[in-house]
Amino acid sequence: MSLNRVCAADASYACSCDCGCATRAPRYPTDLTDAQWAVLEPLLPVMLCLTVLGGRPELHHRRTMIDAMFYLVDNGIKWRAMPADFPPWRTVYGMSARWKKDSVLADTVDLLRTRIRVLAGRSPEPSAGVIDAQSVHESAEGVVPTATSGYDHHKNINGRKRHLLVDTLGLLICVIAGPADQADRDAAAVLVRQARRRGRTRLALIWADKAYTGDWGRWARHALGIIISIVYQPEGQKGFTVLPRRWVVERTNAWISRRRRCARDYERLTEHHIAMVQWAAILMMTRRLARVTPATTEV
Repeated sequence: MSLNRVCAADASYACSCDCGCATRAPRYPTDLTDAQWAVLEPLLPVMLCLTVLGGRPELHHRRTMIDAMFYLVDNGIKWRAMPADFPPWRTVYGMSARWKKDSVLADTVDLLRTRIRVLAGRSPEPSAGVIDAQSVHESAEGVVPTATSGYDHHKNINGRKRHLLVDTLGLLICVIAGPADQADRDAAAVLVRQARRRGRTRLALIWADKAYTGDWGRWARHALGIIISIVYQPEGQKGFTVLPRRWVVERTNAWISRRRRCARDYERLTEHHIAMVQWAAILMMTRRLARVTPATTEV
């Protein structure tokens, strides 16, 4: 967990800005409903000004700040094109960058995934997952640095490639990003190590496609105790066929690509592209939980 997840002291807080964000009326499809905010708010880090540590109060209303992030991720706008009824774009950008650096986004993804799994009658921690890579075109403005960009000859895409590890429900476990010409098996080794570092100790089986064949599978089994099971296409297959297990992560790729900021890469830093994927996952899982969780349920 991030360091600012500490117990709150007996205190109350109300934002003191004069931009009207605290009383802003919802107007966009991505604005959080009361049920969605009831799901998401308890999972966010406690503001330091409400803790025994003390700290500078947040100037703008947190719910509106997250509405602004969801709007940006879903609509694919530029930071400077943030609508005027949201807080200043630099403030929203700063919050997202700090939360990414402090692992707040990854922690929130983990907490939401755990709640969905428990409600579905699954173990809180996944024991199996599916891995896949998705190449994404870089923006025409050329903001992606050459050092983190490449050309995927198989997909004819110049840009970055994001690598996803999801559970059997298609919920995000880990994501990393790199040049589009990076070999899938090389990135997979980094991805599974990251999953272990984040506490996914029950993970013992991962399904993948033939791009993940090679010595790294033996390494994963001996070093991490994870079996890599390759799902091959049926012999003589013609046309499209839904392959067992692999369709789960392909569906997750489709969910993420629905968010326009994730459909094309506009980020200078790979960490920021990862953050956009995590925000997309948070939006999807918050909506799913709000449909099945009463607003009064406590975490």
